[in-house]
Amino acid sequence: MIGKKEGRIFSGVQPTGNLHLGNYLGAIRNFVRLQSQYECIYCVVELHAITQWQPPTEVSSNTREVAAAYLAAGIEVKQHIIFNQSQVTAHAELAWIFNCVARLGWLDRMTQFKEKAGKDKERASAGLYAYPTLMAAEILVYKGTHVPVGEDQKQHLELARDIAAKFNHDYKRDVFPLVEPLILGAATRVMSLKDGSSKMSKSDSADLSRINMTDDVDTIARKIKKAKTDSDVLPSEPGGLKGRPEAANLVGIYMALAETDINSVLGQFGGQGFGVFKPALAELAIETLAPIQTEFRRLMNDPGSLDSLLGSGADRARALADPIIAEVKEIVGFIRP
Repeated sequence: MIGKKEGRIFSGVQPTGNLHLGNYLGAIRNFVRLQSQYECIYCVVELHAITQWQPPTEVSSNTREVAAAYLAAGIEVKQHIIFNQSQVTAHAELAWIFNCVARLGWLDRMTQFKEKAGKDKERASAGLYAYPTLMAAEILVYKGTHVPVGEDQKQHLELARDIAAKFNHDYKRDVFPLVEPLILGAATRVMSLKDGSSKMSKSDSADLSRINMTDDVDTIARKIKKAKTDSDVLPSEPGGLKGRPEAANLVGIYMALAETDINSVLGQFGGQGFGVFKPALAELAIETLAPIQTEFRRLMNDPGSLDSLLGSGADRARALADPIIAEVKEIVGFIRP
């Protein structure tokens, strides 16, 4: 695949539609940056996507959308692996074994299930409940050592470590590494443009709450112009953003897009109102995203090439995963030919 690196990264994005700025800044851009340092496996995790019902045609089109976003952002497919999860059955096989390793009490503590299931958790799918064991399996079936994650996924990664440690202990074999989280850069948690206390989300019914990767120049400018703010000017010191979540979110987005620090942003805009700051942010967002969006649209116009790329990536992924799942089956005691 590639020369020896500092470790093996596995990460993925769910194909649930409406890829947005938060996905890019919080995940995909970091995927690109990690290429020179690690051996990287990047997956479109559609097994996760169907934990909540999705129309089949949308699952396939959204899978291509995530793959196109990976490529448009700059992931080098000749050096690293891009594939869709369902083509590598070892993910599901190891997930079942991990379902038998993980304890119900561990899964009961997962806050993301509580958030997604809501008050009527009895109607949530078993897949949504067991989501974290599948996440552990997809990382560890490649013996991944590092995962770039947002703050909201840290708890799932801690569970993956617990599962790996318990499997190693139960079978008295040092099989799986204790994976390490990589939380990188500014704006790892991009918030809604309409509510600074809520994460920017694909599932938010308000399209003005997010900047989609498919938005054109005029739409990006309009959404930033309409983004919720307060009536105060921007402060000159970071402490002045305390208690101002919408202002802090926009400053964080600017900081991430400009690849600078908060003091530089406030040094430039402190004392000025949002009438000055928002047009500058819109210009920066358009300048940063335009080349990625152009390449994204080109790729989406050739679905056959995307499918072929995902298929060849799955072949390479299976070559890594199959010996590891075979090792696990032998350790567990399964009879194999």
